[in-house]
Formats: sequence, C-alpha cells, structure tokens
Amino acid sequence: MGRCKQLLPLDGRPAIVRCVETIVAAGIGGITVVIGPAGDEVARAVAHLPVTLVRNGMTGSDMAQSVRTGLESVDGDAGGILVCLADHPLVTAATCRRLVEAHRAVPEAILIPLYNGSKGHPTLFPRNVIGEISVRKTLRDVVGAHPGLVRLLPVDDPGVVEDMDTPEDYRRIAARLRPS
Repeated sequence: MGRCKQLLPLDGRPAIVRCVETIVAAGIGGITVVIGPAGDEVARAVAHLPVTLVRNGMTGSDMAQSVRTGLESVDGDAGGILVCLADHPLVTAATCRRLVEAHRAVPEAILIPLYNGSKGHPTLFPRNVIGEISVRKTLRDVVGAHPGLVRLLPVDDPGVVEDMDTPEDYRRIAARLRPS
C-alpha cells in the first residue's frame, strides 16, 4: 500500500479506530492492539479507546508473530480469542457478537465467518488452540491442525471478506462509507 493501512482514513477516522470501535460496540472486553516497531502513530490513534497496547518489535514479521505478541498480554481467564484484522474495517459489531455467542455455545470450536460461500475474518479461536501459534508457523497451520474443530458461521456481513490490501481496495471501501 505504501502507507500504514491502520491509519488510512475511513469515514473521518483511521481504519484502526473504526475496527476497535466495532469491537467495543460488540461488547467485547480485554481488547489488545498489537502495533509494529514504528507504531507510535497507531498507538496515538487508539489512545482514547479501552485497549491494551503491545509492541511487536520484530521488523517485517508476519501476522502470526503479532498474534504471539498479543497473546502474551491477554488475560489468562479468557476462554476465546477473537483475531481481528485492521485491514477488514467493514466487519459489523453484530458479526462480532454472533461469533462470541457461537463461542459460548461451542467453546471448543474454531469459528470462521462465512459470507456467500467465502471464509472471512475475524476468526474466534479457543484459548488453548490459538496458544499453538507458539509452535506453528501461521494461524492457517493452527486451523489446519484441527479440522474437526472448525465451524463455519454463516453471516450476512460482506465486511468479513472485504479487505484493504491494495490502493484499489482502499478506494472501494472508502467510497462505500461516503454518504451518497
């Protein structure tokens, strides 16, 4: 993208703020935001929100390393971990609540939202399963090691499959948020 995706403006605020506000609106507590080595600006953007900030000090590391870093600060009593991505800023609070409700009903399941036949984000992992990220290379590897635990949760939320990986993606998402 050539710029920090988390700070791209969407609907008058940075993408990361929009994402965290959605999680808060869903009633989810214990929110950890993982920032990169140069994440001071991201930290300032979310400073007014009820989050714990942790820094992934490994320059150029992957998402799995950020998850490993974030897990170190999560309350030991948390039974599940909802892994949300700042480049999926259109996910709704209703979808996050739905994942949490499904986790309460089936706490051992890995819950992946499904929109129109496509798997999306965020994913909710049981605490003991996501802990395997310490010995597995990626979250996909963690999921692949437990196919019997995977539950696809149909949602009516295109935001679970709409990410901002390219400038075109960003423009498309930003345009959806502008009043007509």
